[in-house]
Amino acid sequence: MVSTLVLELRQGDMMVVNGAPIRFRNRTRIELAARARFLFGKQIMPPEVADTPARRIYFALQTAYIGADDERGQGLETARELINAFKDATTSDLACELLDRALEAADTDDGYVALKLARRVMRHEEDVLGIPPLPPPRRDPPSSHA
Repeated sequence: MVSTLVLELRQGDMMVVNGAPIRFRNRTRIELAARARFLFGKQIMPPEVADTPARRIYFALQTAYIGADDERGQGLETARELINAFKDATTSDLACELLDRALEAADTDDGYVALKLARRVMRHEEDVLGIPPLPPPRRDPPSSHA
């Protein structure tokens, strides 16, 4: 049985499916009828935002999940290195456990779960360091031409 996923996306929303970025020019509803590697909206972290250890881990896991075929292996290796460095530097058992689970998920090709766990580590890092959470992604203003 093939399950489908229906997503509502607004004008200007961004989505990456199997490594290809897509920007929606108008409000739309799409249906994914097959397994795909995808992220959309605020789940997508641009590289310039990966400015803390946990955010760099998220970005590396994101690359391992939705990067082009030739980027995914390096993304996973980078994530592994960053996770080991983070675990060596932290005193948080919770962060270590979450990162172990994230790496295990990424190793078994469950990148979506890995990113979900990495987001929890990012929130933990923000709380501990007293830094503001990431702002929502910037939306491009509507274009006046087609």
